[in-house]
Amino acid sequence: MTLLQVMAADNAADVRVRTTDDTVIAAELAAHGITFEHWPVLDDATATSSDDLLAHYADRVAELNASGRYKHIDIARIHPDDANPEWPAIAKGAREKFLNEHRHAEDEVRYFAAGRGCFYLHLGDEVHAVVCEGGDLLSVPAGTLHWFDMGTRPDFIAIRFFEEEDGWIGDFTGDRISEGFPTLDELLTAP
Repeated sequence: MTLLQVMAADNAADVRVRTTDDTVIAAELAAHGITFEHWPVLDDATATSSDDLLAHYADRVAELNASGRYKHIDIARIHPDDANPEWPAIAKGAREKFLNEHRHAEDEVRYFAAGRGCFYLHLGDEVHAVVCEGGDLLSVPAGTLHWFDMGTRPDFIAIRFFEEEDGWIGDFTGDRISEGFPTLDELLTAP
């Protein structure tokens, strides 16, 4: 379920908005210069190769990149591998990498072809937790303080858009704000 939960930055229990309405989510985020859209989902995205996924979404990708701004467009895939005894450590390492507040020198643009993840956007005196799933596109402006949680059992496919090859490198703030907010798993189980 796509979800937006807006909380006070100094008190996560102060929930100001909680909605699954795409129209409300888009409007709330647009007020902060953040783009949220929903694209049609390919039913068998997990069984589709990365090249075929990019081909399937070629028209939408071309429209989004009409200016030619994004020079590097790729697919990130992470799926549980219970047959691999090292999977829990791999998943934990992947998750922990982005759980701390950071920003990027360029926009962070992601389209979730399948699965889910949560972007926490620290916007002034609020934190906007945006749970994205298959079909959701989120474009976060460069310099926006945020963190990302892929959950305790990461599972997603995302098309990533970069201006530079190293555009994904985060500038970590050292602020421990993320520790005071509900995780992706907790957001999904909250009433």
